[in-house]
Amino acid sequence: MNANIAIRSYNQVGLESGVTAADPHRLILMLFEGALKAIGNAKSEMQRKEIAAKGKSISHAIRIISEGLDASLDKTAGGALAQDLSALYAYMVRRLFDANVKNDTATLDEVSRLLSELKEAWADIRPNQSQTMPASQSAHNVQLVYARG
Repeated sequence: MNANIAIRSYNQVGLESGVTAADPHRLILMLFEGALKAIGNAKSEMQRKEIAAKGKSISHAIRIISEGLDASLDKTAGGALAQDLSALYAYMVRRLFDANVKNDTATLDEVSRLLSELKEAWADIRPNQSQTMPASQSAHNVQLVYARG
């Protein structure tokens, strides 16, 4: 997937501005942030018993995960890691559906934790950072998981 497709996916899921100026790495971070924000909103709305708003926020998070994060994976170049991430994203989507149906904040917390861990890992492999170890090759390999622009 190229950067233009990622930008369109990002815009379609209704996230904040700044997309067109974002590099592909930052764009993925923004998708993580948007999904986490939507889940946080859903949790608050669930606690306030705002059913329609909760459903909308969970749907928003699902779209970011499936149409943004999962769709951005390069499943050819990314190999097994991309396939594993795709399976994890599918699991998250199922759990969000469960949370919506059961009004379960613990399930929202579970998905938030998973997304937060992925977001932190993704932030740690920022391209073009000066690297003092051979880890630069590992960072390059992980960068291949998400399609380049």
